[in-house]
Amino acid sequence: MTDVNNQISYVPFASTTVRMWQGGANQLSFDAAGIQAKLNDVTRPCYVVGSANSQIGVAQGGQMEETHNGQALTVLGTAPALVAEQLGDPAFKAQHGLTYAYSTGAMANGIASEELVIAVGKAGMLGSFGAAGLVPSRVEEAIHNIQAALPNGPYAFNLIHSPAEPALEKGAVDLYLKYAVRTVEASAFLRLTPHIVRYRVNGLMRGPQGEVVIQNKVLAKISRREVAIQFMRPAPEKMLADLVAQGQITADQAEMARQVPMADDITVEADSGGHTDNRPLVCLLPSIVALRDEVQAEYKYAQPVRVGAAGGISTPESALAAFSMGAAYIVTGSVNQACLESGTCDHVRKLLANAGMADIMMAPASDMFEMGVKLQVLKRGTMFPMRAQKLYDFYSNYNSWEEIPQAQREKLEKSTFKRSFEEIWQSCIEFFEARDPHQIERAKGDSKRKMALVFRWYLGLSSNWANAGMTGREADYQIWCGPSMGAFNDWVKGSYLEVPQNRFAADVGRQILRGAAFQYRIQALQNQ
Repeated sequence: MTDVNNQISYVPFASTTVRMWQGGANQLSFDAAGIQAKLNDVTRPCYVVGSANSQIGVAQGGQMEETHNGQALTVLGTAPALVAEQLGDPAFKAQHGLTYAYSTGAMANGIASEELVIAVGKAGMLGSFGAAGLVPSRVEEAIHNIQAALPNGPYAFNLIHSPAEPALEKGAVDLYLKYAVRTVEASAFLRLTPHIVRYRVNGLMRGPQGEVVIQNKVLAKISRREVAIQFMRPAPEKMLADLVAQGQITADQAEMARQVPMADDITVEADSGGHTDNRPLVCLLPSIVALRDEVQAEYKYAQPVRVGAAGGISTPESALAAFSMGAAYIVTGSVNQACLESGTCDHVRKLLANAGMADIMMAPASDMFEMGVKLQVLKRGTMFPMRAQKLYDFYSNYNSWEEIPQAQREKLEKSTFKRSFEEIWQSCIEFFEARDPHQIERAKGDSKRKMALVFRWYLGLSSNWANAGMTGREADYQIWCGPSMGAFNDWVKGSYLEVPQNRFAADVGRQILRGAAFQYRIQALQNQ
């Protein structure tokens, strides 16, 4: 705000009763610097006042009273104290043990690292570890590290829907149940699976009065109403019956599951980095809030499902907009990858720090490649999105590697893969034999499937190359990024946060929330 006096206009009201402010001179400022300082102090109420000669000032302290013939300063507007800790739903903060209604999303392949989760957890925010794409032993290591640093939380782990590799989803749930990971962030789900239902229901128990106590909490990240409603309703009866028959849950747990929703919190994911439907938050969030209200009216849960907002949130204005539309909490993603605790390299952090809102595009996703699912990535400073799209075009137009024209195959092996097709196939065999052997069995008699696995080799490793900062592979870095990164860079320009080395996840979160509280004050005064 460059000129506070230009932000608030003095338009006197024709009224017989006016509100007057009285106080000491040290509690009142008419100069721009003094006004700015008082507006910035959101921990105390403030009053915008007008003098007899139409000067505008801001006061803190003193007293306000109504009078018919006041001689003191006329009160033009008031704003209560509002600190960052007050933003959002108190029930969300209470259930997860938080100071702030703020979460950092689970960017896959450990980009949302242990260091990041621990840093924001110690600051009273909820961090979610990016378990997607990691082998079980690496996830297990992260569980040990995070639980040692945050024995009482708060923290969450990602549970990503893996339609092409269901064994990964099952394995993640096995680990989370084994080590009593009490909160998961469920993402990329197209429909409920027995694995997410097993996790949720295994955490149900009876309280002292027979009430249902939810131990395993679920934050479901969605972008579609048809998926959101599945998490808002109780677990499907057939899945519950099957899990009871298999001995995975008890009959009493199945009965309790009928009384609670599948998720405690629904995160509405708008135009984000990574998997996204590119939907505008201003349309999507109100729609999901209304859907939640419909479901609550039907099921009358003891604790209604809360609805949070993600995607495009990286500035005070976007955070305040989300809260103003009814978000119980906000989730950030792209901006955290640019912070020092993220599990990526300094080269990527520098690219992100220079990104603009238009420096992004959609590219094929590794985990849902055959389905044509895309994710949002950075295009500035890397050739990955263009090369990845070329691979999907080949997959769509040809039934085998051999059908691709020889000149194109040679170009792929030389410029993109930097290895022969057969060498990569052998790497795929070794990889999936340890991870999910069924994938290789399916590909042995299916040339198109074999080609897809090789193409997915490139798509999957390109993210790892970026995280590790692999020299010589800079042009192939896959960097998940949404337009919020450019908005953040515009906001912090000229401040200490413009420099990548000064970006720490918890500090970024606090600055966004404190700025949102300040913007709320300005908007409230302007409206008056």
